[in-house]
Amino acid sequence: MIDLVLTPSAELSFDCDDSKHQYEIFEQLAKVPNRQEIEQLQAEVAKMEQPVFDTEHYFSGGMYCRKLPRKAGTLIIGKVHKKEHFFMCAKGEIIAWTEKGMRKLSAGDIIECKTGTKRVTLALTDAIGITVHVTDKTNIDEIEADLVEPDELSMYAPGNVLKTKVLGS
Repeated sequence: MIDLVLTPSAELSFDCDDSKHQYEIFEQLAKVPNRQEIEQLQAEVAKMEQPVFDTEHYFSGGMYCRKLPRKAGTLIIGKVHKKEHFFMCAKGEIIAWTEKGMRKLSAGDIIECKTGTKRVTLALTDAIGITVHVTDKTNIDEIEADLVEPDELSMYAPGNVLKTKVLGS
């Protein structure tokens, strides 16, 4: 069980200069989570207000690229991916957890994500995450249906359009 306590009154951000707080987060999430623990975390996070993302979408030669800027402290629980793809940290520092382990990514780092991956990311600094997928589709709803499993717990519709409460509104 993930012991990170996230309540509706908890904030999703932290002062990146607060090393004690960072250490506590790392201690609580350093172990490899299983799918049930990731889904439990997702259910708790869903009770909170959610940020709005300014997602950029790019298409070229049978590829789909999604660029997702995020502020320091942003926690994202992704959907299960049906196909292999790449995840890149283009700016800042991001911690990525999957059922395979934890990885701290810095600008320029790339990881291969296998079929069935459900990723949790935490931006340690203002950061940009990019995914690259193979698909000939250019309609975001069709891409979502092709690339990810349906996820009733997800707080975001295709294209990262918020379905629930907005952070700070």
